[in-house]
Amino acid sequence: MITKPKVEDRAEQHYVGIRTQVPPSKFKKVIPQFLDELFGWLGKQGVKPAGAPFMRYHVINMAGNMDVELGVPVVSALAGDDRVSPGVIPAGRYAALVYSKVTGIAGNKALVEWAVKNNITWDRWDDANGDAFRARIEYFLTDPAEEPDKKKWETEVAIRLAD
Repeated sequence: MITKPKVEDRAEQHYVGIRTQVPPSKFKKVIPQFLDELFGWLGKQGVKPAGAPFMRYHVINMAGNMDVELGVPVVSALAGDDRVSPGVIPAGRYAALVYSKVTGIAGNKALVEWAVKNNITWDRWDDANGDAFRARIEYFLTDPAEEPDKKKWETEVAIRLAD
């Protein structure tokens, strides 16, 4: 299932995250590991999440290492430490859709193809390591503790548009 794409204005969002460079084949290991670490860190700080956890794609390189960050939204800026860093998803216009029962590649492909057909330009640039984005995020909308069936998990992909 892939929803119809939409364009919307979004406010900036503070978060805490852990950034890494890994090949896409390592996502299944890195995502739960880093999110567990982030939720544990927030618990020790006495801070509750302010939204769904996410993976932010800083640089996409499907054939090599991806520059990604696992993050959890928070209400206001927090100080990090040597492992967890504060961050901000910038305000702006975003194109987004929600997918489930398909791969992340299929969900992202649907949004990118829709953007091409509608002459939408991303806030992106070429980087020596791949395609860099100001804000390209996949929000994990489903809590695995509430829905153990991965085929029913919903994910939103959102990409910031060029100004």
